[in-house]
Amino acid sequence: MEVKIIKDSISEQGVRLTTMQLRYWRPIHSELMTHRVFSRNARSSRAVPVTTLLKERIFIPKFGLNQRGMQAKAELPSPELQARWASEWSELAEICRSYVSRWGEEGMHKQHANRPLEWFGWIDVLVTSVFWSNFWELRIHKDAQPELYQLAVAMRRAMSSSIPKLLRHGQWHLPYVAEAEILEYDWPDLLKLSTARCARLSYKPFDGKGDFDSETERYEKLVVSRPVHASPAEHQATPDTSMQHARPPYHHTWHRPELHGNLCGWIQHRKTLPGEAIREEF
Repeated sequence: MEVKIIKDSISEQGVRLTTMQLRYWRPIHSELMTHRVFSRNARSSRAVPVTTLLKERIFIPKFGLNQRGMQAKAELPSPELQARWASEWSELAEICRSYVSRWGEEGMHKQHANRPLEWFGWIDVLVTSVFWSNFWELRIHKDAQPELYQLAVAMRRAMSSSIPKLLRHGQWHLPYVAEAEILEYDWPDLLKLSTARCARLSYKPFDGKGDFDSETERYEKLVVSRPVHASPAEHQATPDTSMQHARPPYHHTWHRPELHGNLCGWIQHRKTLPGEAIREEF
């Protein structure tokens, strides 16, 4: 499991916006996906070569004994039983890997060949949000899936030790963009760089390498082509301005709330893109 703060910002109104890069056991991804206030991009089994996944170590859980309900809170299995289950889990993983390896050699597309590896493998995920309290409440709890509990604890610890940078209206929260690049390029080009690099997570996390021309080409394929693939543009945002009421409750009235998306208090890059979503007309 890995947790890394990629970008941490705060607006003049005190709204904190944080982007984290995570690596965790693939089967708990569905549980993180239930938190709809998160903007997410993740490594895709359809994009990663079979040979790449076969080189990765398998994940072996700490097993609990069955009981009623969703939690294994009763007595733990004996050390001997725990060891046997771990050995059999590894054996099952190797059986899957042997089939996947042969399928890859025979030419099966990775969007199918890689699927059996998900049970035992890892996923890289980029998460951006201004809302975290509900996630901590639900996932740092005795009833949470243990692997997700451990991930949530590590995420909150990372946020607690990070100091967000103050951004003013017109300045942008830009994951995977270096300070030197901010001095070199203007904001529209920087938005393209960040969006393209967030999109690269479908294959592997951004490694610090990527020239402007290749990143711009990737951005054009995502955002200019149709249909628009806009989710990587959810991680960039600039603080919205507000008018604070003089009498209680001292809440903010935002100037452009329709451009916030799921990032309350921030204008989200995605919401500024033409045709960012296809909507039904009723």
